[in-house]
Order: sequence, then structure tokens, then C-alpha cells
Amino acid sequence: MSQHTTGLAIETAGLVKTFGETRAVDGVDLSVPAGTVYGVLGPNGAGKTTTVKMLATLLRPDAGEAHIFGHDVVREADEVRGRVSLTGQYASVDEDLTGTENLVLLGRLLGHGKKAARVRSAQLLEAFGLTEAAGKQIKHYSGGMRRRIDIAASILNTPDLLFLDEPTTGLDPRSRNQVWDIVRAVVAQGTTVLLTTQYLDEADQLASRIAVIDRGRVIAEGTKGELKASVGAGSVHVRLRDAEQRSEAAEVLRRVLDAQVQLEPDPVALTARVSTAASGIAAEQAARALGELARGGVVVDNFSLGQPSLDEVFLALTGHDTHSPKDEVAA
Repeated sequence: MSQHTTGLAIETAGLVKTFGETRAVDGVDLSVPAGTVYGVLGPNGAGKTTTVKMLATLLRPDAGEAHIFGHDVVREADEVRGRVSLTGQYASVDEDLTGTENLVLLGRLLGHGKKAARVRSAQLLEAFGLTEAAGKQIKHYSGGMRRRIDIAASILNTPDLLFLDEPTTGLDPRSRNQVWDIVRAVVAQGTTVLLTTQYLDEADQLASRIAVIDRGRVIAEGTKGELKASVGAGSVHVRLRDAEQRSEAAEVLRRVLDAQVQLEPDPVALTARVSTAASGIAAEQAARALGELARGGVVVDNFSLGQPSLDEVFLALTGHDTHSPKDEVAA
């Protein structure tokens, strides 16, 4: 593998990490363009965090190789550490210190003078909407505030590459949107972001390219559009007037579309994935299904044909969703 491939922030080949008899990472190949958000999508136990730890020089690979901006993560670990920052799944700040005290302390440890550390801390607290909470101890912060202060700490010195390992786990929708805005702002300043997540909508919102990882292997990679196109022309989404007619509607869709039908949490909604790759044929099948529903007396309030969601892509690729329990030891 070339050590100086232009335009790539991360390049790996055959990356492997084992824990006892468990092969947590099993030959991962990645090529991450600089200046982008690259999503690594997979369930708990898929190998995402272990991969990030190897790229950030916190774990030594058992096989394969990885380069960060051309620097080998094993032989040139110091150079790699000088260009990256890592925000893990849990806040790394000191809960007994205030927001300002945490950022000033970290700034001083990173080589800023006393005044410069205070100026930089104030800038980040304002940018992340934390000025009013700057004098409060971190233990009194909400979950969303903790994630924001943690990301702020990661970019006290603006890194070339920022690893965000499941940054919005456990956050409410408003806090997740705030973190997403921060990620977009960081990338706009020129930083490359490697984002690991088990939230499909998060990858859909932020990542320009996505690697789907399952059981330690990359099973698909591409843009959102490429991944969605790879599993079929799209999905038929149906919303009924009467929830009692859902089983009848599901049977019609199975028969007419020759497709697996998913019953949504909403009791009047269901989805069928159209397997054919020809969009014209898919539209014709969908129209025929709508006609069959009408002839059967099933009242449809909403009927649409669109690209599959990333949820459907992941289910098609792996046979399970991103929240399926896993028995691997490493996340």
C-alpha cells in the first residue's frame, strides 16, 4: 500500500485485531478522503471502536497496515498522534471541574500559554453554546452538553483528523441535532471526521461515504446513493386508514410485489422493498399493488415509492438491524 496516497486521510489494508479467540476486526480495508465525514456504520460488537483505537494508535494491529495522512500507525505513531484527536463514547472531561476549568487545563497541557488557553476556551464555549454553563461543574451538565464539551476538548488544537466514536449515543433528538451541527462546522474548517455510529439516520445526515461493518468486516462501502441502489430500486411505503386492514394489505403487497413486507411501529404503516433494479418496472409493480388494494376494499391514505432507507440497506446486507445483540467482546 502506498504510504503517500494523495487526497486520503486514512488508508488501511487487511487490518486485523483479535482478543483471545475472538477476531474483533477481520481484514478491514478503508480509504477515507481528506476533508470529509466518513461514516463507519454497524451494530454494537461489529468492530467499529476497535478499528478506531488501532487508527488512533491506542491498539496495535495484529495484522495488516494503516496509514494516517501517509504515516504508518505503528512505525510513525508519534506523527499520527500529532495530527489526530479522539472523542470516545463517554465523556473524557473531569466532572468535578467547570467547563472553563476543563478546557483551560487541557489547553495548558497541549502547550498553550495561560492567556491563550483562556481565550481559546472562551471561543469554544461560545461556539458550542456553553457560555452560560462555563462556570458550572461538568457533573451538572446534561448529556448533550457533556458531548459538546467533550468535542470542544478534542479540537482545542484543531486536528487534521477527528475520530468521533458514537458521539450521540443516548442523546435526545435536540442534542443529537446540536452535535450534528458541530460536526458540520468542524469539517467546514478543514478537519476530516471518521464517524462511527449505529444510528442509520446519523450516517445518512452527515457522511459523504459510508462503510458498513459487521462481525469485524466491511461488507459494503460507498455513497448513500450507491448503498441504497445496491439493494434494489426502492421501497413501497403504505399508510392505511384502518389499522385492522394491515394484515390484508401486507398479504396483497407480498403477492403482487413478491417482496418481504415490514410492519412499521405505526399500526397503520407498512413497507415492502422492491427487489428489481429497474425503476420503471418497480413503479409499474407499485401501481398494480395499489390497484389490488383498492379492489380489495383496503383504504390507503398514503402510498409512495422511494429509495430504500439505510435501515433497509443494512437489513438487506446483514440479515439483522443495527441494534441486534452481538456476542463479540469488542465494540
